[in-house]
Amino acid sequence: MQFISLHYFVFFSIVAIGYFYIPQRFRWMLLLSANYYFYMCWKPEYALLIIASTLVAYITGKKMGSASGKKDKKKYLIVSLLINLGILFGFKYFNFFNDSFRAFFTSINIFYNVPAFHVLLPVGISFYTFQALSYSIEVYRGNQKPENHFGIFALYVSFFPQLLAGPIERPTNMLPQFHEKYKFDYERITNGIKLIAWGIFKKVVIADRLAVCVNQVYNAPQDHPGLPLIIATYFFAFQIYCDFSGYTDIAIGSAQILGFRLMENFRQPYFSTSVSEFWRRWHISLSTWFRDYLYIPLGGNRTGKTRFYCNIFLTFVISGLWHGANWTFVIWGSLHGLYVIIGRMTYDIRKKIAHRLHLHHIPGVWRGFQILITFHLVLFAWIFFRANSLTDAMYIISHLFSSFDFQYDQLGLDGFEFKIAILFLLIMEFTHILQEKDSVRKQLSKKPFMTRWSAYYLLVMTILLFGNFGESPFVYFQF
Repeated sequence: MQFISLHYFVFFSIVAIGYFYIPQRFRWMLLLSANYYFYMCWKPEYALLIIASTLVAYITGKKMGSASGKKDKKKYLIVSLLINLGILFGFKYFNFFNDSFRAFFTSINIFYNVPAFHVLLPVGISFYTFQALSYSIEVYRGNQKPENHFGIFALYVSFFPQLLAGPIERPTNMLPQFHEKYKFDYERITNGIKLIAWGIFKKVVIADRLAVCVNQVYNAPQDHPGLPLIIATYFFAFQIYCDFSGYTDIAIGSAQILGFRLMENFRQPYFSTSVSEFWRRWHISLSTWFRDYLYIPLGGNRTGKTRFYCNIFLTFVISGLWHGANWTFVIWGSLHGLYVIIGRMTYDIRKKIAHRLHLHHIPGVWRGFQILITFHLVLFAWIFFRANSLTDAMYIISHLFSSFDFQYDQLGLDGFEFKIAILFLLIMEFTHILQEKDSVRKQLSKKPFMTRWSAYYLLVMTILLFGNFGESPFVYFQF
């Protein structure tokens, strides 16, 4: 079931209306049924994997709650980690490592014939697995009491607005909310609808329009000269942002209508002045997950410099692998790790240069320069993220400046569609500039009635007139 479809509109309307009309004690049943129906619309049998992950985390959590000491708790934590990560590895990474081993052993003339595991990747498996694991880890650490109500816990693992692509929630934030009673609140609900509309705008008006160009160029890069490769790379940077943040807006808005508060997942990431800051603004729920459950346990910055840099690099490599079972994602993550390490190593030097050039006296120019450099470092890494193979990625990089001639038909967009895409990108970025101070929704709420409703009407009409309603799946569903 796609978020942007009549199916989801009818489904969510029924769930929301029923949720506010039935007694509190039955609401968890309605939501849990909705969660599993939503997921089973993709592939019914894969609901068994969510149930398995839920049962493992719930049972081990209860066992940790009744364990007498840290040592006993650790046993149950290890069981949860091994089973949940084992399921994730089997369905997502087995073939990747198996093929890599086969290629390696074949290159040194050693027979290797372990068969591939022919199965489709369960949608959203990386997200709900990490959500279940965060519960196990927090119970082990003593930050979260074991949840006694199995239905409530199952809600936490499978909550449908954020089930397929996050935000990856923490039990300390979500579990208490499932015990609260939420009443119909007009202001909260209309704010949720506004956020959903903004997410739909980013997805169907911008992301899906840019995807036409990106797919045409990146799926056959050898057919295109330099300038189309450059344009498609810039377009992909904004496509993936609008696609993923659009999903997040719809997820947060849907949850908000029901009364639930999901964590912020994006904060104008392309306005970052460093790659470290980029990861504090991009996919915040994942970057903080890796920070809290991998980087800090490895020692974080509380070690010597060499170990500190190794911790950063390993965290980003695993983050890259989390995104996809392909060497392109590993290189993408590695590049970001190197960016952050080099940024740390050169921080004092760059600060001295800026001071000597008196750039701190013109902070707007200096900040703009930092944003420009950071954006293009991220942009270069996106090539590996989007390329279908390492061969394609290297071809694109080596041919970016090979030619500056192009025709619109090479991009899959005519001149009008191309200009429309640029126009809406500029409108979105202008909105982001306004949001640096405060939410546009809050700013609009203070405006006169006619101003507010003119803006709402314009947004809806823009979606209807310029939206690409081809039911294109969200990019992060593949992870």
